[in-house]
Amino acid sequence: MHGVPLTEQVVEAVRRDPGASALPHLLPHVNVPWVEGGEARPMPEEVLARAVFPSGRPLPPSLRSWLAYDTSLLERYGWFAPDGGFAPRSIDQVVGDEMGDFWAEPFAWLSGRFPECFVLPGGSDSRRILAVTEPDEEGEYPVLALDLDDMPYLGIMYPGFDVYLADTAGLLELGERQTYTDLIDHAAYGPRMRRHAVQCFAGETCVEYPFEFAPVYEQLHPGQGQVAGRGRASR
Repeated sequence: MHGVPLTEQVVEAVRRDPGASALPHLLPHVNVPWVEGGEARPMPEEVLARAVFPSGRPLPPSLRSWLAYDTSLLERYGWFAPDGGFAPRSIDQVVGDEMGDFWAEPFAWLSGRFPECFVLPGGSDSRRILAVTEPDEEGEYPVLALDLDDMPYLGIMYPGFDVYLADTAGLLELGERQTYTDLIDHAAYGPRMRRHAVQCFAGETCVEYPFEFAPVYEQLHPGQGQVAGRGRASR
């Protein structure tokens, strides 16, 4: 299941207990309720109908479906500007804001590839990021994992907001994650993951420091990179 039907299942589950934690196992001591105050705040229909990202790219169907139910969860993660519009950040801005200015510069070379990013709930010493790039066949954008433990790392964790949301809600039996990117081998979601891999990282699922060894570095800086594939256990 993908897209809106999958998101609608999440909405129905959250409706039953909107004040429940979205991250009960990952962050049991931190209050991250699905719906702030237990009362959903949908985006007004007329606003949602014309909503697009600042780049002009359309909202993914799953996000549009979720915003029709609630905006409070994403508002807590800085998705919106004071005027109510979307407030994306480039990937290096996200890294600097979330992890410290020291780490922003190493990711600056990817700012053109990921100019519109939004932080999502999840991760302990890592972050989940919706990256507005080329959509997959479901009209969805990838959710990336950012991890600075050991060495700076960025990889495709979910093929879209739909799968991220359903997995966070505990509706998918994906098994224990061995690496951030292991959905690349999933029967249903693997094809979408591979499409994003081509668009985001020149066919690889991630980049890891030193970035000069990543295929996408060679793609963006011809003649300056060396190719090597990497993976990392999720945390």
